[in-house]
Amino acid sequence: MIDLKELRDDPQRFRDGAANKNTDPAIVDELLRLDAEFREAQQAREKLAAEQNQIGKQIGALAGKLKKADGADKAALQAEMTALQARPNVIKEELKSHDESVKSLRTQLDDVWLLVPQPADPDVPVGRSSAENVSLRTWHPDWFDPEKTFEANKGFKPRSHVELGEALGMVDFERGVKEAGSRSYILKGAGSLLHQAVLRFAFDYMIHENGFTAVTVPVLVRDQLMVGTGFFPHGKDQAYEVANPTSEGNSQALTGTGEVGLMGLHMDEIVDEADLPLTYTTMSTCFRREAGAAGKDTAGLYRIHQFDKVEQVVICKADEVESRDWHQKMIGFVEGLLQRLEIPYQLLQCCTGDLGPKNADQIDVESWMPSRGDIDDAGTPTGAYGETHSASRLYDYQCRRLNLRYRPADGKGSIVCHALNNTVAASPRILIPIMELYQNADGSITVPEALRPYMNGLETIKAS
Repeated sequence: MIDLKELRDDPQRFRDGAANKNTDPAIVDELLRLDAEFREAQQAREKLAAEQNQIGKQIGALAGKLKKADGADKAALQAEMTALQARPNVIKEELKSHDESVKSLRTQLDDVWLLVPQPADPDVPVGRSSAENVSLRTWHPDWFDPEKTFEANKGFKPRSHVELGEALGMVDFERGVKEAGSRSYILKGAGSLLHQAVLRFAFDYMIHENGFTAVTVPVLVRDQLMVGTGFFPHGKDQAYEVANPTSEGNSQALTGTGEVGLMGLHMDEIVDEADLPLTYTTMSTCFRREAGAAGKDTAGLYRIHQFDKVEQVVICKADEVESRDWHQKMIGFVEGLLQRLEIPYQLLQCCTGDLGPKNADQIDVESWMPSRGDIDDAGTPTGAYGETHSASRLYDYQCRRLNLRYRPADGKGSIVCHALNNTVAASPRILIPIMELYQNADGSITVPEALRPYMNGLETIKAS
């Protein structure tokens, strides 16, 4: 969530930031109003509480005066004493009313506070939707140029991953739908092995080559953690919620990314500055409802409800330069992985309207998929880039919600951390470019060299 002090100091920045993210800027003024009312109610309550604490002393002082007074003075002092002795009961009722008001305003304030988006960084292009995202750079191996057709690159017309997967016994969509409904699948044989191979390759790559700490985290978490990481209330329609609460009365949800569990490791903690940055990676099963995706990518492995993902998370000092440096490093890790797999890709700068509420910046990585894109006159897809990775820079937005802080080296106070996250590999979506780019004219698939150690040396997937 945003810093309320920053909001009070420069509300127009947040109004503009909300508008640029397609959010009604009136929500900023609503938060300012509730903040002012809440602080006023708090001050009134504190004033009453202070008066309550002083009554004992006032009564003691009056009692001393009464002993020395007589006549009219004594009567006046006695009346004042009577009124003063009755005041605690009045204050008690007034405090009760103020407590209820403060509690109600706190709830309203928090509810609106959670909805105000983080303004995008000034260097993020302003735009309404993903159609206005900007390509930053591309890469491709020597043997495949996305500027040419698949046939021009490899000498034959491509098959889609659906056709390849079914012909080679790698995937079973019909039984997947029978078991779990639409957007479901079953990977089997070489399909399951390839899925596990790319995940393990990505996991080992982050741990052994980039020094990240491996962590296995829950994928069924309390709603508190979904709120803390910014997936509730925004994005709640994308999550699978568990109907029956825990014995402690906590509602739960299935996570759509390992980021949730990794960020929750240090929720409500103060870590030492010397321990930063914290660099974590996890391999977890993820669940997404794909609400609002009706009719989009209904066939195949692109848009599905359950998948597995290797995720990277960095928690660092509250320093913009350090956050930006880590953002580039994390993107570099992904580029290194895709280059090892020899998958053509492009980096896409997301515009403000495609960032989401919590991101100050986001770079998407899209891999080339021959089965996507327009259909040519011969009925063959022209190929297109499809999103496979997303790298987010959040500054303190997420850590503020999680109450995740660090103690600076001088030991004075605590500071809200910065956080970043980035996909390393999400499968089976990443299998689409692997299967389609590495297919051969005879219908077989060459296993990328980087994955062969994870498939017992298998070089080619063939029909049995």
